[in-house]
Amino acid sequence: MVAGCGLIAGTYGLVRLAYGLFLPDIDRSVPLGTATAGFIASGSSVAYCVGALAGVVLDGRPRALLVASVATASGGAVAMALAPGLALLAPAVVVASTGAGLASPGLVAVVARTVSPQRADAAQATVNAGTGPGLVAAGVLALVMPDWRAAFVLSAAVTALAGGGVLLLDRGSVRPATGSRTPAHGGAAALTALGVPAIAAILMGAASAVRWTYGRTQLAATGAGDTTTVLAWIALGAGGTATVLTAGRLASLSPQRAWLITSAVVAASTAGLGLTDAPALVHGMACFGFGWGFVAASSALIAWASRVVPARGAAGTSVLFVALVLGQAVGAALAGVVADGFGMSTAFLLSALVALGAAACGRD
Repeated sequence: MVAGCGLIAGTYGLVRLAYGLFLPDIDRSVPLGTATAGFIASGSSVAYCVGALAGVVLDGRPRALLVASVATASGGAVAMALAPGLALLAPAVVVASTGAGLASPGLVAVVARTVSPQRADAAQATVNAGTGPGLVAAGVLALVMPDWRAAFVLSAAVTALAGGGVLLLDRGSVRPATGSRTPAHGGAAALTALGVPAIAAILMGAASAVRWTYGRTQLAATGAGDTTTVLAWIALGAGGTATVLTAGRLASLSPQRAWLITSAVVAASTAGLGLTDAPALVHGMACFGFGWGFVAASSALIAWASRVVPARGAAGTSVLFVALVLGQAVGAALAGVVADGFGMSTAFLLSALVALGAAACGRD
């Protein structure tokens, strides 16, 4: 579980989502512009989906998924660091994001065959919470390392070490699903049962994209300095890390109820970040709340998939995470267009309304 947390921290927090953290620094050395930055984020989301779909195809080969995850995340991060211009930077960002899409289904399968069924939901949530520590670590790197390129090289190394740890500790024997609370479904047709959670995931992805891509830019527009905006990112990661403390409680709820609660927190936090005149404390609390809500919501998706298709939990997780990140791909592009035409605050407030729509999907 510790190694799994580390791999999620690397592929998500230190590589994929760190693009938004370092975007102001990247833009200073490789000029992008708001709309272009959004389209690159959209492309990285599509690449994530390709990785997650590989989790459906390679449902029974989690080790292959994890090896590919480390190769793309670490390799992409190094390529970003070496990119002299946009021609290499853009594809490197896209490739790096593929690693996160490959890591989640691979780890779902590894945890399922290693941890007892009674502890499976809480264990999955704990591993998935690795995004939070990864965001904190990325924020610390932004504070102590003046060069964003060096930060991505270090991120690549950490991701590779964590992935190696998971592969060494994996038991490698498949435990059949037992104790399911609903009848097992088999085959690809079973995945059609994921319709409602997939819609919820799409809406959440679209709503969250503005924070991941433009969150630091939005805070800078309020007059916050570089150090303050990075500390806000660390607060975001701290919120994600705090999901470890609430994983047991949320696991005791139905996945739908857990989704409703966590999505509502994302909506409120996104709205708070859209209020440019709010005190810095409000923005800090909004960052913490967003981090907790988003990571906990993604854990609820894992539990939701396991509840609906217990025999194919890893594949179901892949489908829902693809839906989530497809929503992010659309949301990032639209947020950039809205921000260019109507201002960044409008993009945040509209995204908060979309998050409320996602929360409504969790009503029992």
